[in-house]
Parts: sequence; structure tokens; C-alpha cells
Amino acid sequence: MEIGMVFPVLPGQRDALVAFANTLMGERRSEYEASQASVNKESWFVQPTPMGDVVVIHFEAADIGAVFAGLAESQEPFDVWFRGEVLKTTGVDLANPP
Repeated sequence: MEIGMVFPVLPGQRDALVAFANTLMGERRSEYEASQASVNKESWFVQPTPMGDVVVIHFEAADIGAVFAGLAESQEPFDVWFRGEVLKTTGVDLANPP
């Protein structure tokens, strides 16, 4: 199953979002890959719009609901940090998904 989502990038947080993504692909890559083991493919894109930047996220997983539930409920230090970075840069609270 595939899903695409669009999250706002909060004003002044574009550089923080890029730093977050670079951390995921760099020093915390192994933790990120372990956390997202059930995700088959994931892509992020920052898109400027007249109303401000957004981050477009596309990913594929066998059970997307389980991915979000696991991330929302996990108390693993990496997942808590990840949720905090998403909240800080986008305002989206993955612990309380819509």
C-alpha cells in the first residue's frame, strides 16, 4: 500500500527540517532504518508554495496503519526524538494522529 502526505513546514523551520533529514540519513541512519523496518520505500520533498513551504512525504508499507500506530505509541528513545523533531518542524503531532 502507498500513501502520500503533505505537512506544513513551520515558519523559520526549513533549515531545521533539512538538518533533521540529514541526521536521519547520517549519524542516526541505523536507528531510523530499524524504526522504519516495515516501510518498504520512503521519500521526502520540500516544496515551496505561496503559503509557505510544505514537506511532501510518500511511502510504501504493507500495513500503513500499523506503521503510524507503532510510531505514535513507541517509547523507544529514537521514536520519541523523531516525533519531537516532526512536531518542532511541522507542528504535526505523530503521537496523536488525525
